[in-house]
Amino acid sequence: MASIFSRIVAGEIPCYRVAETENCLAFLDVNPIVRGHVLCIPKKEVDYIFDLDDELFTELHLFSRRVARGLKKVCPCIKVGQAVVGIDVPHAHIHLVPLNKPGDLSFSHHVEMSPEELASLANEIAAAID
Repeated sequence: MASIFSRIVAGEIPCYRVAETENCLAFLDVNPIVRGHVLCIPKKEVDYIFDLDDELFTELHLFSRRVARGLKKVCPCIKVGQAVVGIDVPHAHIHLVPLNKPGDLSFSHHVEMSPEELASLANEIAAAID
């Protein structure tokens, strides 16, 4: 069975898309730990990030950097943090999280955002990505 992320890539499940290339996709996490929490994924379903081939591994990280730069323009923060956990969804992904204090990268809490807030934020971030 395809992962939820593969179903998003296939268009079977909607997402709040912020950026896309031929091989990568970035979208807002619908259960964000802070406002602006973005997921960057390869479109190819590979469970473990370190199993990606060198080319896709590099491309995903360069794509994530580009998304992080746009994210920082829209969500004021000291830095954009990055986390790779890979336990909940069997599809490699990078979490990009706006950070203003050390606890902002804790997956033990989440913020509530309405679908309208998520859609508006996704559009703002998409417009800010170079």
